[in-house]
Amino acid sequence: MAVAILCAIGSFLIFAGLTPLTPTDQNVKYLFFVDAAIAVILAALVAFEAVQLIRAWRARTAAAGLHIRIVALFAVIAAVPAISMAIVGSVTLDKLFNPAFMRDVRGFIGGATEAANLFRENQCLWLLQESQLTASDLDRGKPMFDSDRSLFKEFFTSRAHFLGFSAAAMIKRDGSIVEQVDTGSMIRDPVVKPQEQDFNDSLKNEPLCLILNQGRTFVALRPLPSFKDTFLYTSRPVDPFTLEFPKQAAALNHLFDNFEQHRSQFQTTLAIMFGLLATIMLLAAVWIGLAFTNALVAPIRRLIAATDQVSAGNFYVQVPVRASEGDLAHLGQTFNKMTSELRQQQSRLIAANHLMDERRVFTEAVLFGVPAAVIGVGAKADVTVLNPSARVLVGAEGQDADKADKAIGQPVAEALPELAAMIEEARAGYSRMTQRQITLNRDGRERTYNVRITNGPLNRGERTFVATLDDMTDLVSAQRTAAWADVARRIAHEIKNPLTPIQLSAERLKRKYGKVITSDKDVFDQCTDTIIRQVDDIKRMVDEFSAFSRMPKAQLATDDLTACIEQVLFLMRHGHSDIAIAGDFPPGPIVARFDRRLLSQAVTNVVKNATEGIAAADMAGREPKIDVRLRVADGVAVIDIEDNGKGFPRENRARLLEPYMTTRAEGTGLGLPIVAKILEDHGGGIELLDAASGQGALVRLHFPIAAAPAAEEGAESAEKA
Repeated sequence: MAVAILCAIGSFLIFAGLTPLTPTDQNVKYLFFVDAAIAVILAALVAFEAVQLIRAWRARTAAAGLHIRIVALFAVIAAVPAISMAIVGSVTLDKLFNPAFMRDVRGFIGGATEAANLFRENQCLWLLQESQLTASDLDRGKPMFDSDRSLFKEFFTSRAHFLGFSAAAMIKRDGSIVEQVDTGSMIRDPVVKPQEQDFNDSLKNEPLCLILNQGRTFVALRPLPSFKDTFLYTSRPVDPFTLEFPKQAAALNHLFDNFEQHRSQFQTTLAIMFGLLATIMLLAAVWIGLAFTNALVAPIRRLIAATDQVSAGNFYVQVPVRASEGDLAHLGQTFNKMTSELRQQQSRLIAANHLMDERRVFTEAVLFGVPAAVIGVGAKADVTVLNPSARVLVGAEGQDADKADKAIGQPVAEALPELAAMIEEARAGYSRMTQRQITLNRDGRERTYNVRITNGPLNRGERTFVATLDDMTDLVSAQRTAAWADVARRIAHEIKNPLTPIQLSAERLKRKYGKVITSDKDVFDQCTDTIIRQVDDIKRMVDEFSAFSRMPKAQLATDDLTACIEQVLFLMRHGHSDIAIAGDFPPGPIVARFDRRLLSQAVTNVVKNATEGIAAADMAGREPKIDVRLRVADGVAVIDIEDNGKGFPRENRARLLEPYMTTRAEGTGLGLPIVAKILEDHGGGIELLDAASGQGALVRLHFPIAAAPAAEEGAESAEKA
């Protein structure tokens, strides 16, 4: 490194003439060789170190990036002054060896040459313009050409002589001359056949001149539209000035270039020597930077490697500390102390985390197994925890499968709006528990939940809550059904006893006194008939009450489900010919275990309700229709009965499955509860939905094809009884 720097300084002193050694050509060559050899050696050393740095960087060695940045900084610090001096030196030398008047001479020669070329182009344009005017005149003289050829030639000759053409002719594409005139010019050029492309360019009106006689003659070719496939051929000699001046300018430029070559050689020699010296200094600075960064980066690299091990979980790592490294040694001591403290804290955290994991796993297991929906609510009324049952409620199953995953962190008012009022009530009060029943509607299914909201653990001094939602729908429905069954049984018992004597008495009065009474006999007959008819109606209602209170258990047997439903539809089509009742069934029989009589009753009741819904709706512009579809999915038979009638109400829709709950004035409210009971005995259920078209109702009946255990036990009990 010292030799390289001394050699660079010596070369500068020799060129400056500050040494006894004069800068002759031979000495300058020796200096070039020596400086070039030193520069090559330095470049090889720096390249070797650079390759090592790049390999370390690619291998992601610790502090490799820092190493490269420091070396690059040293290189930039050395390169910027060198490049700046090179620019300043080159500009200075150019100013010294390139005076202003030389630039003016070269500019004048270039401008004159450009003027000569411009004058030559103008000559071409003049010839083209005058030829175009002549062609237009000849076109207009076509009648003269046809009637008096000699007069036309005289006209053509006068135009050519007036415009000073050296040659003028009318020529065809094949080179044949239609008419050629004597222009009277001292220089008479022959007519030369143009190329095919020249004719095509002429038709496109291209502003091009043909150049003949080694550039001494311009030729213009213009089309004559009035003459078939004929063109006007004109020529004019080129001005001698435009031919001779460019040659003289080229000779003068050659002389000027010879002068420039001698000056450039000296400038090049100085530039090469300056470049060699600058390269030596630059490489020396990079080498010094490499040595400095090696000493600086070594302790940093050790710290980075140790830090990587700490990040990987090794808190037992220690870095060697060397007093000669100064502040970096103190940094190493601090690092070793930090790892010792981290090791102790890690042991305590692992023990605490293990205990928390055990509690968390236990809590998650409890929540996962709880059938009730459990929702954790944060201090800002946002959702923090959802167990599987709660995810079904929040996710609106069947509509948005990702909604449950996105609900964590959302406000309760967005995730579960029905619960927002109770949460706000719990936040406003200080009671440990808030309890209430709410109704949730999911996918058209209305369910009743018993909601309890209790205080959760404090979060940074703010209250949190835990909401538990128990599905009470089946329990409430069962309680109501049992209560209504008991009421029905009592009503049937209390009402049926006096009905028979009343009916018998009315019939006896009619038989005994019907022939005796002569006045107002019609009134008498009408009254007795009314009593008998009304007693029959009451008996029918009592029979329905009795049937509901003691519904028979399903007698399951293997049968064809498709045939059972088709038979029901056949009867309903005859009874309601004004309604289009369509059936959609899978091909072939569907064998299942079911009670044919009870299932036929259930389907008949639902189709009958559909016909009544159509009768109660405004069917203006719509064809009344009922679609009955049967499908089997995952071992479950699904019967969809869809109509386009009045449809179900949105509010309290689930209560239509309760006894004596009806929306029709003449209905008893027992049809759908009986259907629900029949499907329940088959191990299935019923759903009240909206029609897919948005107008009408959809009743979905479903039960497993194989017999459900409860239904089997009920059937066996009924058989034993």
